[in-house]
Amino acid sequence: MQTPGIAAAAPLSPSLFLRSLPSVAPLSLPSLSPRRPAASVLLPFRVRYRVTCQAVLSADVSSSSEIEEEEEEERAAAKIGKRVRVTVPLKVCHVQKAPDLDLDGLEGVIKQYVGIWKGKRISANLPFKVEFQIEFEGQTRPVKFISHLKEDEFQYMD
Repeated sequence: MQTPGIAAAAPLSPSLFLRSLPSVAPLSLPSLSPRRPAASVLLPFRVRYRVTCQAVLSADVSSSSEIEEEEEEERAAAKIGKRVRVTVPLKVCHVQKAPDLDLDGLEGVIKQYVGIWKGKRISANLPFKVEFQIEFEGQTRPVKFISHLKEDEFQYMD
């Protein structure tokens, strides 16, 4: 026994479904469809894409920028440990014992160059870490603090 949905669908042909969708054309061979000219028949086909892989047998991986970074790192390593004097008026507020401290004329030691990190150049605005020591009244030991400076803000003492 057929249900009403199956009974109603039985007399429908596949061509009715294709006619209800105007954008879908039937896929048929030209000899089976006398109503259409051969030029307007859509044939199924596959599109094949060619993927090529190329391997590099030899390569020079050192570029000019890497060489420049290595040279810059070597020059900065030579500057670490040198004594410097601050030549510009520069106030820092991070020293608790002396708020609004002016660094102009103070002498310190370059501790680190932070312009290159893990072998890569970074955009450090103040790339030199300079350690200063200041004697204060009532303190038995000098107060040590570090400040970041540019190269044009200090001069080398040695």
